[in-house]
Amino acid sequence: MFISEHILVHKRSPDVVAPLLKQEQRPAAVSTKTLYTYIDQGLIPGVSNESLWEKRKRIKRKRRAIKRVKKQHARRTSIEKRPKTVEKREEFGHWELDLIVGGKGTSKPVLMTLIERKTRMLRVRKLSDKTQASVLQALKAIERSMGVGPFRSMFKSITADNGSEFLDVEQMERSGFSKKRHVKLYYAHPYSSWERGSNENANRMVRRFVAKGDNIGKYTIDRIDEIEKWINNYPARSQNTNPHRSVSIWRSPHEQKLSGPFFAAFNFTIHRLSTFRL
Repeated sequence: MFISEHILVHKRSPDVVAPLLKQEQRPAAVSTKTLYTYIDQGLIPGVSNESLWEKRKRIKRKRRAIKRVKKQHARRTSIEKRPKTVEKREEFGHWELDLIVGGKGTSKPVLMTLIERKTRMLRVRKLSDKTQASVLQALKAIERSMGVGPFRSMFKSITADNGSEFLDVEQMERSGFSKKRHVKLYYAHPYSSWERGSNENANRMVRRFVAKGDNIGKYTIDRIDEIEKWINNYPARSQNTNPHRSVSIWRSPHEQKLSGPFFAAFNFTIHRLSTFRL
């Protein structure tokens, strides 16, 4: 059955499946709300609310009132000072950074996720461990392969949390070619994951394939590339009013200026962002 296949096999949500039914002029074409109702009533064979990743996993939590204190490290820049253009997603080149870790007692490898705020372009790469050295090595590798100019055009800022692997702001901001700064780092407030919403949403998408507690070491580079490609081609309403538009055609006229060598170097480099290959 079309609906069951797309939800269970292709891991798509009813929000994506309902428009596809109408697009392909299926006899069972219904609205998104009606499709959710059918699932609630058990009318879709093999599909239940437990089958819906977002509905099963997303738990509404009250945002805790957090007392803001002066940052302990004078060199780190709070997200409060991040330009409004970054917040409004008006300019290309501002990224969010995070690590996805495996279960306790499993191997050391982790997944590094980088997502560009304006386009939601996601890159997922396997690092050898959850250390600052591995993160720095990955970031420096991007710059070395792209060159200083293209890197600065691609990476204007990176927003991270306060994990120990991101805290050496001097090294993370410093160019691998000189002591000059090549990217600006901003830090979200502690316990405020919503301040990096794009990263959190992307990580949830990755978790559809890499479950919590899983051994990340068993995932090959090719498999991680497949997961990344699936996410980058997942219909995204935020990109366009047409939910069928894929983020694979994400470049705006402004970003077209960065096509050619810049994007070619970036795509080549990002696929080498692994400290080892299985």
